[in-house]
Amino acid sequence: MNYNQSCAAKGNYSGSRNRHLFIRSMQRAAVNIYKTDTHFEMLVFAPGRIKENFSLGVKGNELSITYTPPEGFPRPDWIMREYSRGGFVRTFTLDDSIDTGHITAKYVDGVLQVSLPVMAGKEASKQEIKVN
Repeated sequence: MNYNQSCAAKGNYSGSRNRHLFIRSMQRAAVNIYKTDTHFEMLVFAPGRIKENFSLGVKGNELSITYTPPEGFPRPDWIMREYSRGGFVRTFTLDDSIDTGHITAKYVDGVLQVSLPVMAGKEASKQEIKVN
């Protein structure tokens, strides 16, 4: 499973203003991923969000995680702001070993945990590469 770095090629941003918004969007939801024997576990750090406003979808081999704030969400006149509860989109490329029909997600204590099961027998092979 890989983070999709080719967002520009897919039209997710263009020009300096939209690029700035894209970068801010990425910063709104940090993601950590770890692997167990049977799953990839993705932790999306998104405190202060509303569970029902998350949207996850798989199209082809891409997993998209989107958060859209509710209409009328208050926007105070900030004195200091180090954190945002705004919307975001994160896209990840899934390899063939992920069982996309059994992906699950739960939102607890400000963290969206996405469980990506690996199909038995489809685990990626490991290869050592010597550094010269």
